[in-house]
Amino acid sequence: MSGCCDHDCALERLRERQRGTLRAVLVINALMFLVIVAAALYGRSSALLADSLDNFGDALTYGLSLYAVGQGAGTKARVALFKGALIFLAAMVVAGQLIYRLGVPSVPIFEVMGVFSLLGLAANSACLFLLWRHRDDDVNMTSVWECSRNDIAANLSVFVAAGAVWLTGSAWPDRVVALGLLVLLLSSSLRVLRAASRELAAAQA
Repeated sequence: MSGCCDHDCALERLRERQRGTLRAVLVINALMFLVIVAAALYGRSSALLADSLDNFGDALTYGLSLYAVGQGAGTKARVALFKGALIFLAAMVVAGQLIYRLGVPSVPIFEVMGVFSLLGLAANSACLFLLWRHRDDDVNMTSVWECSRNDIAANLSVFVAAGAVWLTGSAWPDRVVALGLLVLLLSSSLRVLRAASRELAAAQA
């Protein structure tokens, strides 16, 4: 009985730590979405817009993950499936923005891209640090970790694109990085969906 009680107490402490971490990264990503989407629209940057949509998707993901903490394996798997679908939807929005910019071309403001990509990098680095210890807890937290890791790559890519826009005076570096982020979002979506499908099948077996 004592061992069972100890196990239950340890599991509840783990869930409380997960909830605390998810609340923190949810707030960070929601705030960064509002800031960066405004900067992306002002700066006419497809890459920065892709980055902001990633933050929006992450905020929704963290909210869903917060709900999934303490739920059964089947519920966690279904939430992870929904998260994978959200990542895919964000990729489609980026694709639409790229198509729009091909028809309505404009050169982004590289200063805005550089400053806000670094701001996003600082925020997402804090999220990655907070999530590090939970990356292997379960499918729910692993999918959250996947989102956070993508954010770092996205921020660095936008910063590089800002430098390339400055050097070339062209919008193409911004579009190329946005296309790269589109591929990253799609591959991440597929990984999360595959992992969630396996977990769901195992839970229903």
